[in-house]
Amino acid sequence: MQVFKEKTPLQAAIKAAKSKAETIGLVPTMGALHQGHLSLVKQALEVCDQVIISIFVNPTQFDNPNDLEKYPRTLPEDIKLLEEASSNLWVFAPTANELYGDNISSEQFNFDGLEQVMEGKHRKGHFDGVGTIVKRLFEIITPHKAFFGEKDFQQLQIVRKLTEKTGLPVEIIGCPILREDNGLARSSRNERLNINEREKASFIYQTLLKVKELFGTKSAEYIHNWVKEQFTNHPVLKLEYFEIADTRTLEKINRKRKGNTYRAFIAAYVDDIRLIDNIALNNEE
Repeated sequence: MQVFKEKTPLQAAIKAAKSKAETIGLVPTMGALHQGHLSLVKQALEVCDQVIISIFVNPTQFDNPNDLEKYPRTLPEDIKLLEEASSNLWVFAPTANELYGDNISSEQFNFDGLEQVMEGKHRKGHFDGVGTIVKRLFEIITPHKAFFGEKDFQQLQIVRKLTEKTGLPVEIIGCPILREDNGLARSSRNERLNINEREKASFIYQTLLKVKELFGTKSAEYIHNWVKEQFTNHPVLKLEYFEIADTRTLEKINRKRKGNTYRAFIAAYVDDIRLIDNIALNNEE
């Protein structure tokens, strides 16, 4: 396995691989890798000749400086985990200076409203930061395919919109959410939870399963009020938002329409640790 800290030698290696008609896959991450990331890597290895994992805690997508400071950085452990997964991997672990130069700031994007709701509404500038780093990684690495987890479903849809608007020739592949034994969606932030908090946080997924059940017979308004009530007196979790949205536009629904697909989205806090999750409502997941 090769680890690249600078883009120039990585680009030379990619050029050589492409000269042999190899398919290049990219799995963008912020490190603190877990089995959820490895499931993306596994999917990429199945359809790509060469898979690149980028590891970079991107400062421009954090609206909270304290969250950025506390975000886990575990590069040696990440590399060891990837080595155990496959020898046919390249890691790109640049510094902020390597990617941004002296100007660590975001480009401004219009994602046709996808960026205005849910995460975008609660995290100012977040998706400009996401769009900026993903666009730079795509331009540097020029992958044929890029793999993103559905846990960050809004981000996945925004990356798809980014490629549509910029014309970058990258196929965006969404990968299923991987969960812990208790149902909690795997996330690097879970490492900050203690054992009790981790178990209590499974309530998020339990709530989503009930929402999926209710969606067949109850209105969106009824479900919304029910979820808020469930979180009102929870001993650990504080609800930030719950939405049922159209999967294509991410617009909050007033009533279900035949032929449309919907997902339920939750963001909640355990103290200062922010957790998100979602579930498809139209089919089995």
